[in-house]
Amino acid sequence: MKEETDMTFIEPVMMGNDKLIILDQTLLPGEEHYLELDKAEDVCEAIRSLRVRGAPAIGVAAAIGIYACLHAAGPGTTSELFAAFGEQKKIIGSARPTAVNLAWALDKMEKCLESAAQEASGNESEKTGYILAKLKAEAVRIREEDIAACRSMGEHGLTLLRPGMNILTHCNAGSLATAMYGTCLAPIYLGNEKGYDFHVYADETRPLLQGARLTAWELQKAGTDVTLICDNMASTLMQQRKIDAVVVGCDRMAANGDGANKIGTSAVAVLANYYEIPFYMFVPCSTIDLKTRSGKDIVIEERDGEEIYKMWYKKPMAPEGVKTYNPSFDVTPHTLITAVITERGVVKPPYHQGLRLIKEHSKLGIFGGLREAIRSGIDE
Repeated sequence: MKEETDMTFIEPVMMGNDKLIILDQTLLPGEEHYLELDKAEDVCEAIRSLRVRGAPAIGVAAAIGIYACLHAAGPGTTSELFAAFGEQKKIIGSARPTAVNLAWALDKMEKCLESAAQEASGNESEKTGYILAKLKAEAVRIREEDIAACRSMGEHGLTLLRPGMNILTHCNAGSLATAMYGTCLAPIYLGNEKGYDFHVYADETRPLLQGARLTAWELQKAGTDVTLICDNMASTLMQQRKIDAVVVGCDRMAANGDGANKIGTSAVAVLANYYEIPFYMFVPCSTIDLKTRSGKDIVIEERDGEEIYKMWYKKPMAPEGVKTYNPSFDVTPHTLITAVITERGVVKPPYHQGLRLIKEHSKLGIFGGLREAIRSGIDE
């Protein structure tokens, strides 16, 4: 192993001057440009257009964003504040349907609003000031909890990996998809801090090229050994025994362990299963949706077909008027997932038991002592 190294991590979503600050990922890798947002329509546009993306980062952006919008609106009374929150939640919440963290974060902020309103006292100005302060603190807490959760996922994930491994990843579930560290790339970063010397193969990830534009960029920026490949090259690498493990993120996990992630993830899972390569899905507890019974019930977002044949080219690369089908996500069946890594531990089949236990402990805020959970398929 190489010597341990210190790493500087990317922070793609932050709060500054009571505004939402995001790194505009649509400009990467050519330009690093940060946006300051405090209008609901702008926050919605940033999420919908993928200026900020990745399930955890979307949740953090929604929380900070709705606070920033309320602060900028400057409601004078509690009734005006509640009305403004309802309008802004509707706008921001409409941005993307598949990522469960968006609604999760907005619901948390709404509960904070209701609780703070009951606690507030004094005149209207004092009440609104108190409520806004509580909402700001909650948004900051959501971001800090995401950073802690990602680091914890990295530590748990690292127990499944060995120094010197060749690891394949699909799409981007790194620092750019979270507040810091990433989900499935967190063990890569933490491992390389310890001198594990991982080598990562990054799928380009059609149609938005998030593997090429984002994963390759952030890994290279962090000094990680990374090789970019086209999506249809994964099978060849696996056949040549050049892949030791696959790590991917998740935008929504159903109660049975089916996981929605960027389109093409399920194809990688099928290949990994065939070649007997472990396939690990990294899932923050906030992304586990027990109300969704299986992957069949997950709403899959469909995007403009021009992203396939026109967006990345000087000239269209397909005949004008051709029909397109452009879903953003697909669902990987739980039967193809070797293990689910959360901030609370590693969950193994049967997932319907382990995920429920991990989610319940997550609500209670318990990090340790999951003896019952361990017996039911969770490794701390």
